Amino acid sequence: MSHPVRVLRHVWIPMRDGVRLSARVWLPADTDEPQPAVMEYIPYRKNDGTAPRDLTLHAAFAAAGYAALRVDNRGSGDSEGIMLDEYHPTEQDDALQILQWLAAQPWCDGSVAMIGKSWGGFNGLQVAALTPPQLKCIVTVCSTDDRYADDVHYLGGSLVASEALPWASTMLCYNARPPDPDVAGAGWRTEWFRRMAETPSYIGTWLAHQRRDAYWRHGSVIEDPSGIKAAVLAVGGWADPYRGAVFRLLDELTPLGTPVKGLIGPWAHTYPHQAAPGPAMDFIGECLKWFDRFLRENADQDEELPALRAWMPDPAPFGSDVDERPGRWVVEPTWPPENAERHGFHTCRLIGRHLHLHEPTTGSLTATGDEAVLRSPLAIGSAAGNVLQFGDVAGRPGDQAADDGRSHTFTSCPLPEQLEILGPASVELLVDADQPTAQLAVRLCEVTPDGTSRLVTTGALNLTHRESHEEPEPMEPGQAYRVTIPLFATGHAFGAGNRIRLTVSASFWPWLWPSPTSTAVTIHPEGGTLHLPFRTPDPALDGTPTAPPRPDPPSPFDVVDVPATRTITWDPVTRTQVVEMTFSDGTTTDHTDGLTRTETELNRFHLTEADPESAVVECERTDAIGRGAWQTEVRTFSRMTCTGTEFLVVDRLVAYENGVEVFTKSWTTSVPRDLV
Repeated sequence: MSHPVRVLRHVWIPMRDGVRLSARVWLPADTDEPQPAVMEYIPYRKNDGTAPRDLTLHAAFAAAGYAALRVDNRGSGDSEGIMLDEYHPTEQDDALQILQWLAAQPWCDGSVAMIGKSWGGFNGLQVAALTPPQLKCIVTVCSTDDRYADDVHYLGGSLVASEALPWASTMLCYNARPPDPDVAGAGWRTEWFRRMAETPSYIGTWLAHQRRDAYWRHGSVIEDPSGIKAAVLAVGGWADPYRGAVFRLLDELTPLGTPVKGLIGPWAHTYPHQAAPGPAMDFIGECLKWFDRFLRENADQDEELPALRAWMPDPAPFGSDVDERPGRWVVEPTWPPENAERHGFHTCRLIGRHLHLHEPTTGSLTATGDEAVLRSPLAIGSAAGNVLQFGDVAGRPGDQAADDGRSHTFTSCPLPEQLEILGPASVELLVDADQPTAQLAVRLCEVTPDGTSRLVTTGALNLTHRESHEEPEPMEPGQAYRVTIPLFATGHAFGAGNRIRLTVSASFWPWLWPSPTSTAVTIHPEGGTLHLPFRTPDPALDGTPTAPPRPDPPSPFDVVDVPATRTITWDPVTRTQVVEMTFSDGTTTDHTDGLTRTETELNRFHLTEADPESAVVECERTDAIGRGAWQTEVRTFSRMTCTGTEFLVVDRLVAYENGVEVFTKSWTTSVPRDLV
């Protein structure tokens, strides 16, 4: 049954400290009976930032008979207050108050679900871990249970150069945007100036915590998932860096008896009904089945879902899958899989430059070959695309062959038949370094007979974090250490006749900030191992169809898209590389009230070979919001450099009202390097 929908464009939600949060509500219009509610709680502005996307979700939920709520976090959009940090304790306390407020509304029956992608997926897990009685289930999309090891700040204990400052710069700009005078009233300008004056620059806080300490443990539900009683539908994409959380949540919550299911598609950091790359799916339908089961306890939805549904990409010529990745859906009834004969790990020995897929069945394996000494060019890595991808072609990885040629590689013989992997993988190596600090990056690739190398997955490790992210220790130069490097979880089918390649480099720019000094890392031939999670196809389980996305509801929004760009230049005289990327949400116009928003982003990464202290990241952001005679624009400029002993950041914020500069503020941050 489809219900007509009525929209409450703005509702105030009072907090105990007097701050009011702003929400938009969608309700079924043909009933006064209280209904279960679905809540999304993010800082990206319900009026203009995510409004077109919100409509595709929440209007559909209301049409299915649910009350749907989209709340701006404290200090964002029209909500009052200051946003002090991502996932601040205040954010979670506010969420608990929102749930209590929701349950008391005449249109809500007291049962609530939370849904969210990225930030909203994070806080859905975080709020669920607090066990609020109103929260019956969550849908967490492209999120993580581990804020240190699995987010955009640090990767394997190395600073993520391509994401940390760009994300901090984005949030600095976002947090400085004004509330809407049509909602906030005459005090909008006072609130705007307070917001700009008091908003902190997040990058300083993130750099102050280079180890996994209490700051990162807060909000990382992996620390204690036992509080999560609400049913969890965990959704990821093979082109999204957070996909490993799906497997960890299955591992963590299943033994606790918490209902948990996993869904992983081919897409990047997007909702699955708007998937890029495709194919997209009927994500709305998946959510409604989940809500019906746990909010309405609907017997019609009592059919047990398999533990994991995942898209298995078929082998495809590189570049042929820009819009859609060919493949099929595969199903695992339980996780970990019960059928050991169909699942396990290929233990692949790494010897010399060869990757052996199977250990010998008789006798012992003697590792032979020469040591590999890596003095990697600092600029290796630009072909890997972005850590955080949104589906645009500019952010995707390119052919890895050139970077393979500048790395130490282990390559298998041509595969006699197709080989499928599904799940987390890892690499074990015996290494030493000539400096106290060093890092390694590994790439798993599929190489076709013509030499094209497709990136399958990646991993990285700051070697000072070889034993612990909490208590890193310097390397003793010349001493060999056995290290394990986890790879991003993946699902992939290697084609018959193709080769599996593992590459190792001692730098990976602009993903990872370079080590403080030029370093030589030696890979010893003894005991190198690649662990691949293989699976054998089962026609009885594989190929489960999913419906295509539902049509979007009628929309009052016009969105003018602007394609993302990526350029890489190399100056052979100065031996300097510049990677420049632009992104934009384009221009969005709401014809309901004439509100418009235009947003642009630019990231630039400089590096001169053989000089780790030459690394520079520069970010520029603009966000213009207005209606008629009310026009505002916020611009931020951020620049990060380093020495061998410290990180240096300069931020600048400038705001304009009707074309006139009305506010400016600068921040200068210096943070000592802590084995990073």
